Amino acid sequence: MIIRRGLVSLGTHFLATRSRLLHFDTPLSCLVPLVPRRRSILRLSSSFSSSSETGAASVRLTSTRDMAESRSPPVAKKVEHVMEMFGDVRVDNYYWLRDDSRTNPDMLSYLREENHYTDFVMSGTKQFENQLFAEIRGRIKEDDISAPLRKGPYYYYEKNLQGKEYIQHCRRLITDNKAEPSVYDTMPTGPDAPPEHVILDENTKAQEHDYYRIGAFKASPDHKLVAYAEDTKGDEIYTVNVIDSEALKPVGQQLKGLTSYLEWAGNDALLYITMDEILRPDKVWLHKLGTEQSSDVCLYHEKDDMFSLELHASESHKYLFVASESKTTRFVFSLDVSKTQDGLRVLTPRVDGIDSSVSHRGNHFFIQRRSTEFYNSELIACPVDDTSKTTVLLPHRESVKIQEIQLFRDHLAVFERENGLQKITVHRLPAEGQPLEGLQGGRNVSFVDPVYSVDSTESEFSSRVLRFKYCSMKTPPSVYDYDMDSGTSVVKKIDTVLGGFDASNYVTERKWVAASDGTQIPMSIVYNKKLAKLDGSDPLLLYGYGSYEISVDPYFKASRLSLLDRGFTFVIAHVRGGGEMGRQWYENGKLLKKKNTFTDFIACAERLIELKYCSKEKLCMEGRSAGGLLMGAVVNMRPDLFKVVIAGVPFVDVLTTMLDPTIPLTTSEWEEWGDPRKEEFYFYMKSYSPVDNVTAQNYPNMLVTAGLNDPRVMYSEPGKWVAKLREMKTDNNVLLFKCELGAGHFSKSGRFEKLQEDAFTFAFMMKVLDMIPASG
Repeated sequence: MIIRRGLVSLGTHFLATRSRLLHFDTPLSCLVPLVPRRRSILRLSSSFSSSSETGAASVRLTSTRDMAESRSPPVAKKVEHVMEMFGDVRVDNYYWLRDDSRTNPDMLSYLREENHYTDFVMSGTKQFENQLFAEIRGRIKEDDISAPLRKGPYYYYEKNLQGKEYIQHCRRLITDNKAEPSVYDTMPTGPDAPPEHVILDENTKAQEHDYYRIGAFKASPDHKLVAYAEDTKGDEIYTVNVIDSEALKPVGQQLKGLTSYLEWAGNDALLYITMDEILRPDKVWLHKLGTEQSSDVCLYHEKDDMFSLELHASESHKYLFVASESKTTRFVFSLDVSKTQDGLRVLTPRVDGIDSSVSHRGNHFFIQRRSTEFYNSELIACPVDDTSKTTVLLPHRESVKIQEIQLFRDHLAVFERENGLQKITVHRLPAEGQPLEGLQGGRNVSFVDPVYSVDSTESEFSSRVLRFKYCSMKTPPSVYDYDMDSGTSVVKKIDTVLGGFDASNYVTERKWVAASDGTQIPMSIVYNKKLAKLDGSDPLLLYGYGSYEISVDPYFKASRLSLLDRGFTFVIAHVRGGGEMGRQWYENGKLLKKKNTFTDFIACAERLIELKYCSKEKLCMEGRSAGGLLMGAVVNMRPDLFKVVIAGVPFVDVLTTMLDPTIPLTTSEWEEWGDPRKEEFYFYMKSYSPVDNVTAQNYPNMLVTAGLNDPRVMYSEPGKWVAKLREMKTDNNVLLFKCELGAGHFSKSGRFEKLQEDAFTFAFMMKVLDMIPASG
């Protein structure tokens, strides 16, 4: 996985590219599969829950400020650390908080003091937080299964059990697996149906650990074995186990120190990727079952520290593709699964500025290629035996970005973006072995909501059935099977939302705002039409990210209903630096144009106030990881504009981090943020880096979170930011810092634990806004 500072567990799902990643809290059925790792997210709207067992007060406190003033916040000690570059001197009194071993007693003591202070301040609303948690949990159908996916002779699916934190991985035999897959297929479950077989119960595995997460679960081509990758610390370093899928007994020894990139190469071998000392995926290995890991063969070592490796299988399952990518360049190797002894073959060469992704069908490779000239990508094809002979299938279009493609035996599904909205176009292909020519027209899949999110998911290559996931800000996550010949869509699964949920009570809108340079910025909006007054008096939560070309599309989150049903409006600001409006949208929000991300967000906030969706006294904002950078920069620039700030695992010590190549992600992200060893980038980065721009001024009420084992954003970044804010700020507003000592970038791993985090965050916002009833 390419790690980035940033995105998304959408429910919990991770948009992981290797960077500071995005981490959303949308349900699993709505969003995309695990991707590379960035300093990002995103969990959209979440925070770390209080660990205090303190009982709640029976009456409401008159104000958050009174409570905070009744006990002094922690004060971090100062140890002067001087840094000088280009004649510029910076003093970081809290640099000592960084301890790569995570064992420094003074550091751990300070983090615990902050956690205790957070517990103390929030103890008076613990009863209300618990009520919120019960309300949020009450919307979930706890005993449920995912939409079964037909794979070979089995239906595979995931199952939740009543009261359990984790899932079971299950399958059932298909009695007639020779029949052509159809959108009308259903998995039999009655007494006469083939029995359910539980391959792996995560609840059993998780009993031994405070944190547990499966990063990959892969059945072998003959379905006799399963390989799965598990993380038991939150540091995203995985151990792979192989088991007999029927007998459930271990096969061979564990593979340790891996990323979650894992694929079968036939029925008796695995490909996997490992990382270097700065957590950069740099080596791809071939492992033969029954042999020692020490004897595995390294197929490729990427020595350029600007590049990271990733791995995926073709839809045809005949090839594995290993890609090496930076932020601007990506080249691909192929491995013929039937000829692993031949090793990797260069499929697309390394050319600076050319980004290519590859799929396979029949005797052709399909290549999605992006360049400076063709920035929204084109789609070409070439014969397997002559990759230099290419045919353009879909040309570059200035207004349409090719996001990804999905290949089938007879069809091609193209996932695109136009004017900020996603779409799916399906093309029928000539028979395998026939010449390929430019594609014309195609059939578009239609969607009903004005703003929505749609994502690809695994489908059967040899069928005419495209499976995709759909949701909107008022439509629960749904799984559809689409017949690419007839155009028929059949709902296979809609996430159940209990508690009297009625989608017709909510309104979703799309508004545009002019940025400071005149660029039109889209916003996605949702509110309860029975409660929102739209007269400026409503509370509003504004979410933003804006990095790594990651698109934060309008998504559903059941816990958010606890805000909407109390009169909140929720808004996503699709600021530059993300990918919502195409490649140029991203280019105009990175490097020496990064400040566009921040000024776009401010423009959105000001416009929402002008349109009377809220007022300054009711405006809250949230961002995680690279979105936490957005929070930090904006709160320094316009602290008067917001009442509440939620900054999750925020990437806030930008300049110091990007100057240190020993920190994970730094070298590979110089093409994202800039290389501050160059004077121009140094001073530009310093002008917005949140830690470097904390000043003696009033700040809003703030909740900041971190994870001690976080490999994307070190816990010390938010730690020193909070310490400096406590030292410098001139107000009496509440500033809380919650560091999860047993988790990483994506906080706790259990599904109910994550709901508790939402309840805690919502309770903090409503406490500050004086919205907690006396009974709470």
